[in-house]
Amino acid sequence: MKANGNAITGRRGASHRKREKAKDFLCVAPALAFFAVFVYYPLVDLFRIGFTNWNLIRDDYKYVGLKNYKWLFKGSGFDTWLASLKVTFSYTFWEIVITLAGGMLLAALFNRESKAFSAMRSIVFMPKYIAISTSAIVFMWILNDQYGFLNFVMGIFGKEPVAWLNSERTALTSVLILTGWRVVGYGMMIYLSAMKGISKDYYEAAELDGANAFLRFRHITLPLLSPTTLFLFVTTFIASMKVFQSIDVMTSGGPYESTNVMVYWIYDLAFVQFRVDRAAVVASVFFVILLAFTAATMKISNKSVHYES
Repeated sequence: MKANGNAITGRRGASHRKREKAKDFLCVAPALAFFAVFVYYPLVDLFRIGFTNWNLIRDDYKYVGLKNYKWLFKGSGFDTWLASLKVTFSYTFWEIVITLAGGMLLAALFNRESKAFSAMRSIVFMPKYIAISTSAIVFMWILNDQYGFLNFVMGIFGKEPVAWLNSERTALTSVLILTGWRVVGYGMMIYLSAMKGISKDYYEAAELDGANAFLRFRHITLPLLSPTTLFLFVTTFIASMKVFQSIDVMTSGGPYESTNVMVYWIYDLAFVQFRVDRAAVVASVFFVILLAFTAATMKISNKSVHYES
């Protein structure tokens, strides 16, 4: 009798667990359906389109195999792809430097408890909430080579005006000026919140051992900020590799493709040249590159990130 009772209890327990799992699945099913429809299906379809000859101004839609991949890696698209990738990585590198280095320095500077410093932190962080298109238009006026404010100030000091947005040498720098103005405050606030979470006991113990401010920052603050640095690095890397709006408004990929970043080139292929097939191939390869770099970063960082604070 006791064995039968245990068996019945076991079956009831297993049935109860199955019902609980079913309830859990029903709770997440809407989210899974959303991602399946709006993320995973478009991604799979993107790769499928890459095997077609989809041209928006022609009706001869059909599958062409690896023809578009040959165009990208062995044909006329290869040089443009390399140039665009170089510009994209260059832009990404400098945005990461500005966000991490500038954000950390400003966080250390503004890590004070007073109304004046709170007001200054708000001023530095405010550009993050201004629309990119609005900011880009304002900076187009500031950087205008004929009547821009920056050239006006340079003229006061006897400097020649610079064609900031119309020169291959300065166009990407001009976009980065806007980018730095927008992102440095965000990096500052993220680092500042992390600094607030570091126990003061570490600093007091180090100070008793004779460590100066630089050594305390080097051996306490930097290691304990490594999780925050990793978070900022990965999110900034992904966001900067997908830069589009500021490029579209300020330079349209020019002059002479000096600011032709990857996402803008994809847009140009699809909606200016009407080659959706080629745009899909470039986007697919770009997705794989982003995925590989992010995975490699996460794997390498596991050896150097300190999660205890």
